[in-house]
Amino acid sequence: MSNTNKLVVPGSKMAIENLKYEVARELGIQLGADTSSRLNGTVGGEMTKRLVNLGKQYYANVNNKIK
Repeated sequence: MSNTNKLVVPGSKMAIENLKYEVARELGIQLGADTSSRLNGTVGGEMTKRLVNLGKQYYANVNNKIK
């Protein structure tokens, strides 16, 4: 299976990898094949939550600057 996801921001792959391991460390989860998919998925869910919050903060700041 090929990965068809295209990165919009060059260099973002490393930032996402860093975020993944940071979140796993904070949650006390050791990522890997020996970890359940539920725990690995918990890391992905937390990453998504944080990225959505960052996006909301960014657009809230952009809207405040326009007014």
